[in-house]
Amino acid sequence: MAAKVIKARAGPILPLMEGEVMARGPRYNVPYRRRREGKTNYRRRYKLLLSGLPRLVARRTLRHMIAQIVEARPEGDHVLVSAHSKQLVRDFGWKGYCGNTPAAYLTGLLCGLRGAEAGIEKAILDIGLQRPVRGGRVFAVVKGVIDGGVEIPCDPSVLPDEDRIRGVHIAEYARELAEKNPAAYERFFSQYLARGLRPEELPQHFDEVKARILQAFGGGGG
Repeated sequence: MAAKVIKARAGPILPLMEGEVMARGPRYNVPYRRRREGKTNYRRRYKLLLSGLPRLVARRTLRHMIAQIVEARPEGDHVLVSAHSKQLVRDFGWKGYCGNTPAAYLTGLLCGLRGAEAGIEKAILDIGLQRPVRGGRVFAVVKGVIDGGVEIPCDPSVLPDEDRIRGVHIAEYARELAEKNPAAYERFFSQYLARGLRPEELPQHFDEVKARILQAFGGGGG
């Protein structure tokens, strides 16, 4: 009887993490599940844990920003404090987009104030597998946490400037678009307009929401 030939099924080819090389030979170890899924760089995570500090986990989705201060424990990560950009709308009357730079800063500020209130003095940044972009939304979260009273070691040059944090660039673009193409303006900023906010007034609205957040914590962080 002829032997049955079984063809091996090809699996997905995973991208190599920083510092990794292609495994060879019979002593190859199967990566952890989250490494196989491309969710965790364990080498980078190990270096963060060696600091002995809680981790500021800053994450962005297509529509929202998330900030958490996490402590590693033997049974797994424990979230000490957190903030989500949806809470800006629910609790502080934010009418802008929840995934832009101003919302990222305010989410970080809320997380930082909660962290300071919980007695957290210092944390180390954990951006996961995200690519660090100078002045980007992740670093807007970091700036907010620092302003909230929690120290985050980082190069100040990577933080966005005050105008970008307040959304001045968005307001200027909206003003220019309204003059050149009103239809595109209404289409692009439809969510702002539906919530009763003209995007040209975003910096002023940002200041109002920031003041509400600070007032909720007795005047602000450090």
